[in-house]
Amino acid sequence: MKKTKPTSPSRRNMSFVDYSVLTASEPHKALTRRIKSHAGRNNRGVITMRHQGGGNKKLYREIDFKQQRIAIPARVESIEYDPYRSAFIALLCYRDGLRAYILAHKDMKKGDTVVTVEQGGDLAPGNRMRLRHIPVGTSVHNIEIRPGAGGKLARSAGSSAEVLAQEDGFTNIKLSSKEIRKIPWLSFATIGQVSNSDYNLVTIGKAGRNRWKGKRPTVRGTAMNPVDHPYGGGEGSQPRGTKRPKTKWGKVTGGRKTRNRKKWSNAHIISRRPAKRKK
Repeated sequence: MKKTKPTSPSRRNMSFVDYSVLTASEPHKALTRRIKSHAGRNNRGVITMRHQGGGNKKLYREIDFKQQRIAIPARVESIEYDPYRSAFIALLCYRDGLRAYILAHKDMKKGDTVVTVEQGGDLAPGNRMRLRHIPVGTSVHNIEIRPGAGGKLARSAGSSAEVLAQEDGFTNIKLSSKEIRKIPWLSFATIGQVSNSDYNLVTIGKAGRNRWKGKRPTVRGTAMNPVDHPYGGGEGSQPRGTKRPKTKWGKVTGGRKTRNRKKWSNAHIISRRPAKRKK
């Protein structure tokens, strides 16, 4: 982490991720595209997601979450920043000349070689293989929920999951949330932990930095008038005044389960994540 000098109140506690590990300042143009910003509005221009808008212009990097080029080694050409995700990304050049972006693992550096294999292979970080052939206790990321669907789990900065057991065509995985679930052992996963593990230690420092990210100000409900929010009104600071926490539109937002009871993946969850302790 890098901390700024206290030259102003906003810079006093501000901190940044150390970007010295990056080796390129510009993305590979053929693997980028522009995504139009809608600032939280739908096709009629009505705001459906508040607190969005503005922000720096950015290019989307097309990430290969499947990595289906079996047994073709690829060399890491560069480690790069991705404005659309918290982790760093790596530009690969395969032996046949094709280039692709993947999620960079924790210790990945320029010049490394990675490969996707069906079975066996080296258990070095960055290599990708089926869960069936990954030993118990190994840390993995970019995990497929269904074979061939592409990685869906453990993709954010510093995240990883642990292989707990292999049984009856399924691999038991312990996610970073402490949830344990069964995943078909023919699904692919990448060895190691995702890069940029210090991301959660960043201190924003000032409101303007959130505006650079496209985040507009959020007003507390208790600071509004009664007509605008269930928590509004009253002289001075007032308690919530409602039995359960609610949104601006009166919808209960805490203390109620929202997961579909018939969701297909319910049968694959062995142990749910532990409940948060009340302060």
